[in-house]
Amino acid sequence: MAAKKRPSDHRKVRADFRKKHQGRVRKSDLTRQFKQGDVHSIEDVVQGERVSGKGDLTRRRTIIGANSNPDDAAGLSVQLDVDASFVTGTVLSVHGLQSRVIADDGTLYECAVRQLLKSLSTDQRHVVVAGDRVIVRPDFESTSMIERIEPRKSELSRTSKGRQHVIVANCDFLLVVASAAQPGLKPNLIDRFLLTSEQFGIRPIICINKVDLIDEAELQSLVGVYAQLGYRVLLTSAETGQGIDYLRASVRTSQTAVAGQSGVGKSSLLNALEPQLGLRVGKVSEENDKGKHTTTAAQLIPLQAGGFVVDTPGIRQFQLWDITASEVGGLMRDLRPYVDACRFPNCMHINEHDCAVKDAVADGRIDARRYDAYCQIVEDLQP
Repeated sequence: MAAKKRPSDHRKVRADFRKKHQGRVRKSDLTRQFKQGDVHSIEDVVQGERVSGKGDLTRRRTIIGANSNPDDAAGLSVQLDVDASFVTGTVLSVHGLQSRVIADDGTLYECAVRQLLKSLSTDQRHVVVAGDRVIVRPDFESTSMIERIEPRKSELSRTSKGRQHVIVANCDFLLVVASAAQPGLKPNLIDRFLLTSEQFGIRPIICINKVDLIDEAELQSLVGVYAQLGYRVLLTSAETGQGIDYLRASVRTSQTAVAGQSGVGKSSLLNALEPQLGLRVGKVSEENDKGKHTTTAAQLIPLQAGGFVVDTPGIRQFQLWDITASEVGGLMRDLRPYVDACRFPNCMHINEHDCAVKDAVADGRIDARRYDAYCQIVEDLQP
């Protein structure tokens, strides 16, 4: 009789787990100790010897993968056994070892994470992040347990101490917030967020806040460049209410991550969208023109009109994750049409001859500031 086949979306895979102990496995001078009389019998040697796994991993386990790709098993796409009493929900926020989850029926749970998930070998700093879809084993008397993390459709990530720092998962839009003044506008930081949105398949929206502090004519050139590339650009003021209605219509019924440097007014914009939120806001320092960190962890905030916005901590430096120097040109919409027209296939578009990208910059077909941003990003990514 033929063996019963598993469903096509599940398969057995071998997943790596982190090594928990890196101490010395065994002593190397057991023979010398035996001859000198430090060890009285061979039984003492056997009892005193410790044997553990070698290398970076102590073990590998067979688990049921959610995808057909075995490499995903070492990440988070792992299916674990669940039963009918478990509930499906979305992670609102993560604080240390505790996660706050809202179930699909609106019930809130304070959850811990199953040890098996925390033991998986992964480049990520945290196994669960805001925005994750999870399966929870409810416990109404104490702490509930996250038993499964569903595969992510998108994620906003950066590099932090050489590891992947996933800021938020499963976003439809990335609202890149910058300020026209106090602190000053940083187009290069906007470009880095745009690169990440292109890499991870998140639709970006550029929001320039605090436009009441300057003459809007000063922004026409920059706004025109981004608009010509197909990016949606909003000019807003949380103080006067300018552009708030259009912003509200842009984020409703979706899951939108709000990102930008400290002090640009991310929390103020969310308070303007829904005044009852009452998010804490801070003032920009007059000495160094920098904002203070008032948001310490990413958190999903349900909207009355439907959907979620994700208030994220302010970021002063955004180091790209999983993007190499050779990939930057192809991820920038204005450089992309020219990267394959260069004389050399490995052209980095900086010092090479017969470079179609540099020719386009010289002819005004590529904005010079955007090209300068490209050169700076490539320089930062090269070893």
